[in-house]
This record gives sequence, structure tokens and C-alpha cells, in this order.
Amino acid sequence: MAGTLYLVPTPIGNLGDISPRMADTLAQADFIAAEDTRVSLKLLNHLGLKKPMVSYYRHNTQAGGQAVLDRLLAGEDCALVTDAGTPAISDPGQELVARCAELGIGVVAIPGPCALVTALAVSGQPTDRFTFEGFLPMNKKNRKAHLDRLKGEERTMVFYEAPHKLSATLSDLKDAFGGQRPISVCRELSKLHEQVLRLTLEQAVEWYESNEPKGEFVLVVRGAEPVQEPEATLEDGLARVLVLRQGGASLKDAVKQAARELDLSKNELYDLALGH
Repeated sequence: MAGTLYLVPTPIGNLGDISPRMADTLAQADFIAAEDTRVSLKLLNHLGLKKPMVSYYRHNTQAGGQAVLDRLLAGEDCALVTDAGTPAISDPGQELVARCAELGIGVVAIPGPCALVTALAVSGQPTDRFTFEGFLPMNKKNRKAHLDRLKGEERTMVFYEAPHKLSATLSDLKDAFGGQRPISVCRELSKLHEQVLRLTLEQAVEWYESNEPKGEFVLVVRGAEPVQEPEATLEDGLARVLVLRQGGASLKDAVKQAARELDLSKNELYDLALGH
């Protein structure tokens, strides 16, 4: 019988955020698949645990993933961890989960730290609808094309960014969405120097021209304002009635259909149509 893949979140900065269930899962797993075994070793030492570890990261997903799958199929349980946050979210763990699903291997996700959700919650931006964009493409052409596709996006957008690329990314966001678009720049979440700046994109660009970016960043950008469709007038309704009449509809049916399509008063439209 195949084992189970456990997706175990790790603290995004504050070791106090690890839950008893997360610690128990790491303790009970037969082995741990880690993004960086050196980083994960520090966490295991903090918990007083000793576990066999294998490497599973972006550049060895094929070989590393197959090694994990082979052991899972042999009946071992694996805890998948990243350096920080939830596995499979903007992470190659998504490929391992997909392979497990194909092979009928059980996958259990343990709730826990996630920079995406933490930043969104503290951002002050709308949270009822959002889209997670992760890291933008590094290629300038692909990056511009991606941002162009997001210009009309009405949902709040969440991006990850590294400090050495932050200033360039803020400039690209400003060029794409305009300088007055609100943004929350969330830095070093859950750590000693946690900071949330709620600015416009223009202000954010200016801020980091004189303040060196340090730490890991999550950018929460407000979506575009909804495009308001102009309300139809009775004259619009009359024009629609005349088209329907030319198509053979009776006056009553044409008024009924036009009023329904354009959200107009049927009685008012009928009175207007009677005079034409």
C-alpha cells in the first residue's frame, strides 16, 4: 500500500508559528523532502527532530520527484517542506502533488503559514476576490505582456518579489497600472522588522529610490475600477423596438423584449413606442 505525501508549511519568519500538528507530522513522517536541506535542518534542530532528508527543488523536480514517488509507492510517508511557507504554492511541489494524484497516492495538506494569505489579510486592500500572480516573468518582453493582460483585472493582485528586483518591479507595475493605483508593500512578514507600507504605486517607486529594499516582499495591488456600462435610455429602447418590429414582432412583444434586454420600464417604453 502506498504511503502519504504530507504538505507541511514552515514558518515564514517566526519559528513560533509552527503548530503542534505541523511538528507532529514532521516527527511521524518516514522522510522529509526539502527545498534546501540546510534550511530544513535548522527547523528540525529547533524541534529536536532527526529525520532522513532528500532534496526536492525547482531544478531537480524530475529526478528528485521520482525518488520521492518511488519511496511513496513503496509505502513510506513523506513530509514535503519548502524553505518558508506552504508547499505547492508558487512552488515546484505542485508538480509532485499532480503526480501523486495521477498515481493514486494520498496527499494531505496541513494548514499553516503562507505569505500570500498573511499579506492579503494585513494589506488593507479588498480581499473578497483576488488573484495570486506569484513572481513575474524575468524576461522583459514576457513580463510586459503579462502585465498588459492584467490591466483590466478588477480583483486584488498579489505578487512575490525579491529585494534586488523590487524597484524595477514597482516601476513596471506603475507603467502598467498607473501611478495612482493603491499598493500595499509587505516586507519581512512575521519577522522582527515586519513592515507594511500602504501607498500609491508612484509613492512606492519614490520611496525605494531613497530606501534600500531589504528582506522578502509581498506586493498587494488593488484591482482596476470596474468599467461602468452606460445605462440604456428610453430612446435606446425605442430603437431596439423598431428593429424588432422590422423583424416581424408585434408592438407588444417588441416592447416586452426590449424592456427586458435593456432593463427599462415596459410601460414607459410602450407609451413612447405608441407615438412612433
